[in-house]
Amino acid sequence: MRRRRQESRWIHRRSRWLLAGISALGAVETAYLTITKLVGGDACPTEGCDRVLNSPYATIFGLPLTLFGFLGYAAMFALATAPLWINSDQNKALHQKLETSTWPLIFALSTAMVAFSGYLMVIMAFEIGAFCPFCVVSALFALAMFVITLLGRRWDDLGQLAFIGVIVGMVTLTGVMAVYAPIRAGGGSTSTAQGQAGPPITTASGPAEIALAQHLKDTGAAMYSAWWCPHCHDQKQAFGAEATAILPNVECDPEGINAKPDLCRAKSSVTGFPTWEINGEFYPGAQPLRRLAELSGYTGPTNFLR
Repeated sequence: MRRRRQESRWIHRRSRWLLAGISALGAVETAYLTITKLVGGDACPTEGCDRVLNSPYATIFGLPLTLFGFLGYAAMFALATAPLWINSDQNKALHQKLETSTWPLIFALSTAMVAFSGYLMVIMAFEIGAFCPFCVVSALFALAMFVITLLGRRWDDLGQLAFIGVIVGMVTLTGVMAVYAPIRAGGGSTSTAQGQAGPPITTASGPAEIALAQHLKDTGAAMYSAWWCPHCHDQKQAFGAEATAILPNVECDPEGINAKPDLCRAKSSVTGFPTWEINGEFYPGAQPLRRLAELSGYTGPTNFLR
């Protein structure tokens, strides 16, 4: 009995520090992903990571999902460390008040985060069908914080704690499913009857963009791309919606619309997306429109909008 109490005291003494450490790591991870997403960089080491972080599930209310993850981790860090900033000898009443009042909030937040992360893991595995190491690590962080919260304090009423946990979990899952309902119902821009498509092209084309796209098509050029590829989307944004409809785009992901994965595999020079094939030469990466015009021998108008 004595040994069991000693172990309990150890986890109780260290629980806030453990929560602070894990939430700090989670905040750094999600901040990195958010900044990379906002500046248009590439943070993903794997194709599956790219697919997950550029799927419609990775955006909420027009903002990166990772931003909300960062806010959750930051809130957990603030709650976990709140009493630690107060000198218990000099201000014992405030220290004790923060110690007591923050634990229910920590439990509610950790429950919401683990419920949300669990839902996203299901989406990643069964809806998107790809593996994202960043997402899995974040889910493990959420699970670890939930377990530490349960074990890191002597809870007086476990029945009430379970009731709060069920309510918070149900509210979280209900809210998440409501937010994602249009996507799962097929209302999102990336799901069609024929396969997956990328985000919608939101820019308009000028006469020069349309003429260049038509020239590339007429001369047998090809852009090898994947529906989940952010750089492919940037290339299409440069052309605009009308010109993109003309572009000689070859979808390389088997789940994409009108996919031609065998053709892509047959092109040994296609090692990333997008890759342009122009006059028998291969050019990796998104290209400026003037560069494409030069490479393809285009002689039409060059007053491109972007």
